[in-house]
Formats: sequence, structure tokens, C-alpha cells
Amino acid sequence: MQKRVLVTGGAGYVGSVLVPKLISKGYEVRVLDWMMFPGGLDSIKEKIDLIEGDIRNIETLRKSLEGVDYVIHLAAISNDPCSELDHRLTTQVNLDATRDLIKISKEHNVERFVYASSSSVYGIKEEELVTEDLPLEPLTIYSKTKAESEELLKEANDQEFTTVSIRSATVCGYSPRQRLDVIINILTDRAIRLREIIVNGGDQKRPNIHIDDITDLYVDLLTAPKELISAQVFNYGTINHTVNELADIVKNSLGDPSIEIIRKPSTKDSRSYSISSEKIKNLLGFTPKKTIRDAVLDLKRAYDVGKFLDTLNPVYKNVAKMKEEGY
Repeated sequence: MQKRVLVTGGAGYVGSVLVPKLISKGYEVRVLDWMMFPGGLDSIKEKIDLIEGDIRNIETLRKSLEGVDYVIHLAAISNDPCSELDHRLTTQVNLDATRDLIKISKEHNVERFVYASSSSVYGIKEEELVTEDLPLEPLTIYSKTKAESEELLKEANDQEFTTVSIRSATVCGYSPRQRLDVIINILTDRAIRLREIIVNGGDQKRPNIHIDDITDLYVDLLTAPKELISAQVFNYGTINHTVNELADIVKNSLGDPSIEIIRKPSTKDSRSYSISSEKIKNLLGFTPKKTIRDAVLDLKRAYDVGKFLDTLNPVYKNVAKMKEEGY
């Protein structure tokens, strides 16, 4: 019998890449999404059970979880700028709704719950490599709600309900529901559109992960040995580059010597950290297969075939779209 997966936020940036992969693996897929960013699942809409609704609504959660075996919880007010718009909304969506989703998942005998956390839960660290056993020091409402949600998952884990949290690096690359407000995608868009890249600061390290690698991981976690992932948290990212290095990679990947890199010494965001992904490699054998260059070239191909007609449109930038919607 086919297993059914509920993907919350499944019409978003990551979900629009993840859901087709789940279908290709033979899963029945249900998506719960409030559809602020429609279109990402258009090519497969006949193959999924789409529930357009608010994750804060208890009855919507109960309906969404009927007959579900696994949950992949992506839905969130994502990133710091969006989360700062309305702390109450962020807490309701990122923390309170997660608590309800966990409770109702257990009531519906869900077997496995995969949670999309963030490496931002660590805050600013002086260590050369940030491992999962270091204390969490979240600095923003976004990272605080992610850290607290991880604790809820650990507490809920038991023999019948397996939970695992992934502290992902910043996701990059092409998606049918594109975002152009994450660092690699920002740099690539500006390089293609204006033939320039602006670097503020530059020495700060920012871990990234290709969207194919993070979505492959979520799929693989549904069948990973229970005893290896139960109540665990894992970092997941590629090589930890500085912002200066990322700018150079983008320019070199595009192969256009006319692209100018403008380096400005000051930055409002001095966060710098390098995450270690050795734990998941050693325990599960999972390692990223794609590079930053792959992400840049994927975006370039999308530009070349006209997938992005107006990259200044708020639909590509979460905080701009939320402001447009009145949040």
C-alpha cells in the first residue's frame, strides 16, 4: 500500500522541488499551503491532494492529517526579514502551529515527522566549525521559534512517532516557485540583470545548500533507519564559503568578465558561521552532491529560457510580497 506524505508549505520554494520527487518515488502526496505564492505546483497539480488553508486552523490540520503516514513540515514565516514584520504572526505560524501539528499528528498515528529547521539557531559562534552539540543561541524571532520547535519534536518522539530535525544551510538554486531573496540567488540575479555584484562586508562565512540536495535529503529521511534518526538533529550544508568567495564563484560560473564585483567594507549583517555536516555523513552516509556553481548555472538556464520575466516582482521576494499582502 502506498504511503501518504503531508508536506506543509509544499507549494513554496523548497516544496515545489520536493513534491515532484516524492511523487516519483511512489508516495501519495498531500500539500497544505496558504498559497500566497501560487504556481509552483502547476505542472503536477493533478497528481497531488492540495489543501489550501491556514496551518493555524485546527480543523484544517485535522483534515490534512487524515490517513497520513509521514509529515514533512516546511511551512513557516521564513527568514529573519519576514519574521520581523509581525512577531505575533511568526510565533503563531512557526511555533504554535507546529505544536498543534505535532499533537494532531500523534493523534492520527503518523509514523514519522521530518522538520525543516535552520542553522540560524546557533546564532554567532566563534568555533571553526559549528556542530550539533554546541549550545543554541538564536538571535531573532525566526531562529528562536525554530529552536523551540526542535525541542517540541524531541519531547514528542517515542516508539510510535519518530521525529528528526534538519538544521539546513541557506537553500539556493532554481525552483518552480522561485525565490530571489537568498544570498546565492540574489548575487546571481544581480550579476545577470545588472552585470554587477555588491558585497557588503565579505569576510563573513555563510553556509549554503543546493535545493536538490536538501530535497533529496527530506525524501531519504522517510526511509532512513528509525534507530539512527529518532529524536535527532542534523546540520546539512556544503562547503562554508565567505561572501567574498561566493561572489567570485557566481561571477566565474557565469563566465562573464564584464561583471563587476563591488566590495563594500561595512555590513548591517555581520553574522558569520561555518556548520559541520559530518554527523549526518558519518551516521547516515548523506553528503551533498551539488555545488554553488551548479545552483548558479541552474538559475542562468532559467533566465535564458525566459522563466523570470521580471525579477523585481515582489513574488520573488518573500518580505516584499508579505508587505504587499498587508503583513
